[in-house]
Amino acid sequence: MAHDHSRHNHSHGHDHSHDHAGHSHAPDNFGWAFAIGASLNAAFVAAELVFGYAANSLALISDAVHNLSDVIALLLAWGAAWLAQKQPTQQYTYGYRRASILAALFNAGLLLVAVGGIIVEAINRLQEPAPVAGWTVVVVAALGIAINGGTALLFMRGRHGDLNIRGAYLHMAADAGVSFGVVIAALVIMLTGWLWIDPAISLVISAVVLASGWGLARDSVNLALDGVPRGIELSQVRDYLRALDGVSEVHDLHIWAMSTNETALTAHLVRPDGTSDTFLHRVCEELSHRFNIHHATLQIESSGEVCKLAPAERV
Repeated sequence: MAHDHSRHNHSHGHDHSHDHAGHSHAPDNFGWAFAIGASLNAAFVAAELVFGYAANSLALISDAVHNLSDVIALLLAWGAAWLAQKQPTQQYTYGYRRASILAALFNAGLLLVAVGGIIVEAINRLQEPAPVAGWTVVVVAALGIAINGGTALLFMRGRHGDLNIRGAYLHMAADAGVSFGVVIAALVIMLTGWLWIDPAISLVISAVVLASGWGLARDSVNLALDGVPRGIELSQVRDYLRALDGVSEVHDLHIWAMSTNETALTAHLVRPDGTSDTFLHRVCEELSHRFNIHHATLQIESSGEVCKLAPAERV
């Protein structure tokens, strides 16, 4: 462009933390939660396999395989949270923050595949009911409720602000639900002898897990495609920028997720009177507090030549 642009790159929110809702640096708070969760679940998988073979319970053995997918999910989320903390490099100028989005995406897929496995197993059980070794199943499944429920509680606090943490939380909460269903089914079967209760409860739980897993999949695909993160309305941000003192036009506005808990924005503002650092700092602060956007880059244009990126269809 022929005329001079006043450019200002304002990177905000990396060297100090913010206390407002929705923005938490996950690894600072959740490293120990991942460690505890992964260790407990790995031990539980081993216990389920041993007792599953002893009690001749296919339900326990298949649940052990399902829980193994949870250990993998926790390790993935942990690795992504750790990677997100690493410093940017010459090659990866944003660092590895996006790993958290990939982990959330993979975990959503894992959750949906695990549910598919439970549904297939339940349908087979409905056709050919199998006897279940009652008390062994009750005791092991009750242990599952304690371990999975406890691990879910560790992640409960961060599940709204970070999709990666939400993935870990949903895996754990879903498993606690499955274990609870197994306990209820085993007790009802011991009382009544109705073998179909076991797969029927599995199907009900599957429906619940499927609903939450689908939401996680939808949100993580949205972030992977650089969609506007949930909870931010593009029109509201545009209206705010248009209403700023001296701004006559806003174009080339983009809002996307750098990670599962950090949002970035770029925009061109036409401001005939030019700009000042005070104006830019104030706008970036306001974007941070009002919209939870901590990494804003604004380009100020005085109304001279028309910007090549001004038309809405140009990206």
